[in-house]
Amino acid sequence: MKAHHVIERRKSRQIKVGRVLVGGDAPISVQTMTNTDTENVEATVAQIRAAMKAGADMVRVSVPTIAAAEAFGKIKKEVGYVPLIADIHFNYKCALKAAEMGADCLRINPGNIGSDRKIAEVIACARHHGVPIRIGVNAGSLEGDLQEKYGEPTPDALVESALRHVEILKRHNFEDFKVSLKASEVFMTVHAYRKLAKLIDQPLHLGITEAGGLRAGAVKSSIGLGMILADGIGDTIRVSLAADPVEEVKVGWDILKSLHLRSRGINLVACPSCSRQNFDVIKVVNELESRFEGIEEPINLAVIGCVVNGPGESREAAIGVAGGYPNSIYVDGQIAHKAHNDQLVDVLEKLVRERLAKTAEAKA
Repeated sequence: MKAHHVIERRKSRQIKVGRVLVGGDAPISVQTMTNTDTENVEATVAQIRAAMKAGADMVRVSVPTIAAAEAFGKIKKEVGYVPLIADIHFNYKCALKAAEMGADCLRINPGNIGSDRKIAEVIACARHHGVPIRIGVNAGSLEGDLQEKYGEPTPDALVESALRHVEILKRHNFEDFKVSLKASEVFMTVHAYRKLAKLIDQPLHLGITEAGGLRAGAVKSSIGLGMILADGIGDTIRVSLAADPVEEVKVGWDILKSLHLRSRGINLVACPSCSRQNFDVIKVVNELESRFEGIEEPINLAVIGCVVNGPGESREAAIGVAGGYPNSIYVDGQIAHKAHNDQLVDVLEKLVRERLAKTAEAKA
């Protein structure tokens, strides 16, 4: 179906994180973060590659020690073109080393790096290597005086903290940065981003921090990020889940696809199944998702188990099936094939792959 609402994105400055443009008119990028021990190069590289395969535009890696920074350099050489963001806290020497090792972005809070001299060194190093900075404000680690001033984390407290860090970078004439304001409470996060978006023109990285496990975290992130993105705010996103980073990437893409902000892979419209279904919808959808996991080209596929909503949804998709005896398979709005239940998945897969082959041939 056609989108009936077009999101007008906030105009922001554009920065470059490795090969990926962030802000301006660039597509909203999808990030994740490794949860391996960074010094375990092999495990970290494997996780990054899995995230890349799922569609990650960039990956953040923790760099808590100098040894981790040295491992970061080896990881960067292994994974190649995907931008890597070095996550730094407190130890400014880790930031310096990570930049030297090829980091494409430094995630820091200037205020917790230390003295003005240390901050100046990090900024000078970032400028020398052409590396942007991400200011990361988190409700769980607000400055003590802001905790005292506001009594607890609030949207205003998050924004005030962010503006302090922004002022530090601007004082050093450093403009290549993005900002995030994350809390585990949805409305706090939404209100903070809405306020900050009016005060600065730098790109904004979105996330609901510590959102929870796969199901609850995906729901919370979808609601929070959906509200912010629908306002046109946000240039890059990370869905924070207590789950495999690959799942973060998948949910991130699903959010962007739902809002018609980006397209990737199969957009599968499926009914929830009921006693009207003429085939096992859940089983068919699971099998199709498994078979199509590596597809990047966008295509709309409708899988509807009965003749009530099936014809309408299937006519709107590139390829669709409406349950029946046998099932009716639509191609470009017209019934093109009939298939019995035991043939259904194979026929749909064949049609989808034929369509993708024609698209690729036309582009060649």
